Amino acid sequence: MHTVSVLSLKGGVGKTTVVLGLASAALRRGVRTLVIDLDPQCNATSTLEPEESKASIYDVLQDPSEENLEQAIRPSKWGDGIDVLSGSEDAELLNHPDPNESKLHRLKDALRTLRDMYEEFPYDLVLLDCPPSLGQLTRSALVAADRALLVTEPTMFAVAGVQRAFEAVQNERELNNPDLQPLGVVVNRVRPRSHEHQFRIEELRDIFGPLVMPVALPDRLAVQQAQGACMPIHEWGTPGAREVALAFNLLLARIQRISRSRRRAVHHDFDDDEIQEAVDA
Repeated sequence: MHTVSVLSLKGGVGKTTVVLGLASAALRRGVRTLVIDLDPQCNATSTLEPEESKASIYDVLQDPSEENLEQAIRPSKWGDGIDVLSGSEDAELLNHPDPNESKLHRLKDALRTLRDMYEEFPYDLVLLDCPPSLGQLTRSALVAADRALLVTEPTMFAVAGVQRAFEAVQNERELNNPDLQPLGVVVNRVRPRSHEHQFRIEELRDIFGPLVMPVALPDRLAVQQAQGACMPIHEWGTPGAREVALAFNLLLARIQRISRSRRRAVHHDFDDDEIQEAVDA
C-alpha cells in the first residue's frame, strides 16, 4: 500500500483536482483507492459523492477506533474501487497550529487500526487531501504518509508556497516520520504557450531539480466541467478531458513505480511501455 499526502501551502492551486485526477486514473486502472478528505472545505467528498456516513474525519481524528472508521468510510458513487473517508467542516476545529505528539499521530493510528481490521488490506493506494495550511490536519497527514506530493501552479506566489510545503515535509521527516519522502512537485494548470508559465517551471527546476515531475497538468476547462458534474475526468470524453486524463495516467504510473522502489532519487523518464500503458488506460 502507498500512502500519499497531496499538499500545498497556497490555496487555489488545484490540490484537490490532483487527488481527484489520481483517483480517476486509479479507478480506470483497477487500483483500489481510499481518499481521505482532510480539507474542511470537503471538495473531494462533494465530488466523489460517497454514500451517507454516520461519522467523518472529525470523528476519526477524535477517536481512531474501528467503529468510527467503519462508519466514516463509504464507497464513492464513481464506482467500485474508490472509497472515501468523508471530510467535515468541523475538522477545522481540530486544525491546531501547534498540536501535541498524540494529536499528530491520530491519523497514523487510524490507518494502523484500519489495516488490522482486514486479513488482506483492501486498498493499494491511500490519498490524503490536505488543507492549504500547516496545522494539525496537514502535519498529521505527513506523519501518516510515506510519500508527499507537492502541487503548485506556474505563478510567482504558488512557487513560494511549494517551497514552504517542501520545508514542512523535510521538517516533519526530521521530527516525526523518518520514512517520509518527497514524491515530487507536480505543476498544475500549465499553458504551454505562456512565457510566464515556462519561466516559472524553469524556476521550479532550478529549485527542486529532478523532483519536478516530467508530466505537467494542462489548463483545460474540462477539469472544472467534470468536477461540476461529479464525474471522473476519464469519463468526461472531450479532447481536453482526454489530454488531462493521459497526464494523470502518467502521474499515477510514476507514483506506483517510485513507491514500489522506495528509492531516494525520484527522477525517472517514462519509457515507451509506460507511456503506452497510460494511453491505453
